[in-house]
Amino acid sequence: KGIHEFLIRRFVENKFDESHDVTIGMDFKSKVMNIDGVDYKLALWDTAGAERFRSLTPSFYRKALGAILVYDVTSRESLIKLEAWFTELENYSDNPNIATIVVGNKIDDERVVSREEGLKFARKHRSLFLETSAKHDKFVADVFRDIVEKIVSSDQFEQLNNGDRIEVREDDDGGASYCRC
Repeated sequence: KGIHEFLIRRFVENKFDESHDVTIGMDFKSKVMNIDGVDYKLALWDTAGAERFRSLTPSFYRKALGAILVYDVTSRESLIKLEAWFTELENYSDNPNIATIVVGNKIDDERVVSREEGLKFARKHRSLFLETSAKHDKFVADVFRDIVEKIVSSDQFEQLNNGDRIEVREDDDGGASYCRC
């Protein structure tokens, strides 16, 4: 629990605290990210994967141009649960070419899911792939940079946005975050 929240907190505040209470309900954070001299404001929503908020998630998908789907490399179940998140993206997103990145977090811990398994899963879904450690700040910013770069290079971004605002929404529970323009 909390793997996505730790990833967001590390990215936005550059903090990691294992004793930090996991969010119950929805949490919001924002950060401006500069890529090649252009500022993008990211709005990050974390629903903590609570089942009672699951009914809200379809609205996160509708106009999404990107999604970050995170699993815990110490839990095979969390990777398996990503399949349901991809199904939801297909069912609810208005964008048939939504940019996605699969992220294996907690690479600093004893892994159960190999890097190759995560990469195979990502390739199956035509996704970008990265492994991270929020605890040790390994490749965390790369996740957000890579998904933003993929989004801004898409035809949908050019057609729908002037390039100055991106929202990233995130769920916990072997879940996903949603980047919406």
